[in-house]
Amino acid sequence: MKAFPDPNADSNADHHAVALSWLSVLHNQPTIADQARFSRWLHADPAHSEAYAQAQVLWELSEEPATTLAGEDAAALDALLRKMDTPTARKLPHGGAALAMAACLVLMVSVAMGLNPQRWADDLGADYVSAPGQVRTFILEDGSQVTMDADSAIDVHFDDGERHVELRRGAAFFQVTHTGEPFVVDGGRGETRVLGTQFEVRLQPAGAQVTVLSGRVGVKAAADAPQQILTAGQQARYDRERTGAPQSVDSESQLAWRQGWLNYARTPLADVINDLNRYYPGRIILLNDQLAAKTVSGSFPSRDPQAVMAALKSVVGFQQYEAFGRVIVIR
Repeated sequence: MKAFPDPNADSNADHHAVALSWLSVLHNQPTIADQARFSRWLHADPAHSEAYAQAQVLWELSEEPATTLAGEDAAALDALLRKMDTPTARKLPHGGAALAMAACLVLMVSVAMGLNPQRWADDLGADYVSAPGQVRTFILEDGSQVTMDADSAIDVHFDDGERHVELRRGAAFFQVTHTGEPFVVDGGRGETRVLGTQFEVRLQPAGAQVTVLSGRVGVKAAADAPQQILTAGQQARYDRERTGAPQSVDSESQLAWRQGWLNYARTPLADVINDLNRYYPGRIILLNDQLAAKTVSGSFPSRDPQAVMAALKSVVGFQQYEAFGRVIVIR
């Protein structure tokens, strides 16, 4: 039996939800009766037409990335349910148009309603979290201070003569108190080990980036990998296989997000968008690979990601589409 959208929905959020429901119905062999119901709803209120037009635009723009994003969200949701010991039998349909349709709907519904299963899974096992757009500072039990970038999560374990912090999402800056016990930050399968220093660990798609403000740290791509020593003013990235060579950087500039600024020097647009996604209360989706590789330089206020997007658009040049007040598509 088909479940039809509620024709009496009257808030903006309801209009968007109903539009998404109609999009699903009309892409799933609608009957003549379905089409008649849709026509009545569409013409009942100009807001209905606007909501449905936004749903169509997002569908057309996001079909390919939605499949990837929905797959990631589905995997994250499954992991979350396993952590909660809740059995689940729901799966995305396999193959062709059904998968694409389900993927796009997962993307649009999650964005429109502010849902993010990956964030839920990260936060469930975290001791400290920061929301999108929020920078927070905590004092750990040993007196060390942690400043978390927006949309980040950490888990803390102090036992067996070592202090361990797992970076589950985002980035964190550490001011470590010297106690004689090793202080280790685990992130992206690698680790950063110190005795007393100030440094940042920032997760990357395949590992993490470490930036040192003062002192020395040892960085390893994996538990059994060789250690790379970084000193003040140096930065290195590691992936699943190795740690890259140290690079000299302006650490204060790199870490200015603590004061509300995002500073870039010939940084790929893709990395900038990844940062903005932690401050924007929805999702920003970059579809163009050539645009993603373009470099950006400048200093931008993190408190206003939409103003940053406007500045990037004027400098880099790209087409930007918005829908539901929560999603920006760049191509």
